[in-house]
Amino acid sequence: MDGIASDVAVGVKRSSDELLSGSLYSSPNSSVTANGSDSKKLRVEDSMDSPPSRVIHIRKLPNEVSETEVIALGLPFGKVTNILMLKGKNQAFLELGTEEAAVTMVNYYTAVTPQVRNVPVFIQYSNHKELKTDSALNQRAQAVLQAVSAVQEGGSPSSDTAGDSVLTPAPSPVLRIIIDNMFYPVTLDVLQQIFSKFGTVMKIITFTKNNQFQALLQFSDPVNAQQAKLSLDGQNIYNSCCTLRIDFSKLVNLNVKYNNDKSRDYTRPELPAGDGQPPVDPTMAAALSKDSTSLLGAISPLSAAAAAAAAAGRVALSGHSSSGGVLLASNLNDEMVTPQSLFTLFGVYGDVQRVKILYNKKDSALIQMADGNQAQLAMSHLNGQKMYGKIIRVTLSKHQTVQLPREGLDDQGLTKDFANSPLHRFKKPGSKNFQNIFPPSATLHLSNIPEDVTEEDLRLLFSNSGGTVKAFKFFQDRKMALLQMSTVEEAIQALIDLHNYDMGRGHRLRVSFSKSTI
Repeated sequence: MDGIASDVAVGVKRSSDELLSGSLYSSPNSSVTANGSDSKKLRVEDSMDSPPSRVIHIRKLPNEVSETEVIALGLPFGKVTNILMLKGKNQAFLELGTEEAAVTMVNYYTAVTPQVRNVPVFIQYSNHKELKTDSALNQRAQAVLQAVSAVQEGGSPSSDTAGDSVLTPAPSPVLRIIIDNMFYPVTLDVLQQIFSKFGTVMKIITFTKNNQFQALLQFSDPVNAQQAKLSLDGQNIYNSCCTLRIDFSKLVNLNVKYNNDKSRDYTRPELPAGDGQPPVDPTMAAALSKDSTSLLGAISPLSAAAAAAAAAGRVALSGHSSSGGVLLASNLNDEMVTPQSLFTLFGVYGDVQRVKILYNKKDSALIQMADGNQAQLAMSHLNGQKMYGKIIRVTLSKHQTVQLPREGLDDQGLTKDFANSPLHRFKKPGSKNFQNIFPPSATLHLSNIPEDVTEEDLRLLFSNSGGTVKAFKFFQDRKMALLQMSTVEEAIQALIDLHNYDMGRGHRLRVSFSKSTI
């Protein structure tokens, strides 16, 4: 074979060996029946054998797959900048905006098998560092990409070429979720864990209607709801069952009265537990009854594929939702990491209470958050990110608390108690910070800037953290600004170094990740 050029009307040429070879192994508990033939074991290439690249190679796609469905695989992890469909080979290449985004995507899908149309697909790094496509011959793919990008950035698609209703701007930040084939219990915590991969989950209400478990879930932004719906609709939470049916709700805001196992408002931890399922306002009840039939219909046949939804790793798959707030971070740079740096980074997603770097394994640390929800949030956003040059792993710990060293015992400063820190971002109930939690990104949001500080001052300050400032923009009042580093890793480093930096005259700089680009 001379390569793949004959199978695709675009200009990337790759050898057939690269597409079809590699170290293969059977994927446990995963089999699929094709065209009515006998079920056959699936094989998956070990994506870790290839060096990281922002170009992702996707194999075993269903025959009629659309560009939109392929792009949806990459959307939760960052901007998708190019796509190449090899329909004759049931393959595709997806280029992400940054290598960090691609690493996060591959790490996630290594733990959780991705599905397209209920068929497991295989994902690995490509040997190419970028996609070069002939735009004249690749017009449809580019049109879809532009339309999806417009939705992702909160605008509306500028081209009708895509012709796909899934690309219309999200009508609501609230999703209605129906669970089909519910052979195992699905808890509120499992839903939060799955959906928080796509953005900040603010509120969830669960209930049973027409003998079906259902939920209403509110994101902080309709765009996050759009991305979650694109990626998760039709996926299974557990093998062969618990299929997610997702549609937009007619509601735009949920009114949660109690925090318990039936409902939760993550922005108001002070709410009482109440008794059982909370009452629903009459206006909400009316909306629920109108909303209820939108997804009901023929129940799809059971998928034989592995689960493809658990956003934060294996916890949801195990059937247990941990209420513990302790995380284990591993593969840390043991020469650079400190309790303070972990407090600052993990503090973006919750109020860190204690940090312990392990005495006999200094590349690992225990981080105790204020509660299990904050731990889930930090894990889903920080697992797979790069800190001090190393890709860190974040999982739930079996510990319920982090023990402080015994009185008088010198542990070399490896354990620190932050319970009374004034730097906690979320101690105030209903704080706006709950609505401004975003995944690590190259663009940082700066606030509390003194009026006499200039753009040049801030550019110099952030350049000194070891990175390159690519763009800068003051807000109108000049007390806030957006600043873009060249990579997500540089932005993480800058946030660790400069959040709470003393700007003089009582001004402490506040730094957080932004969803915007400059």
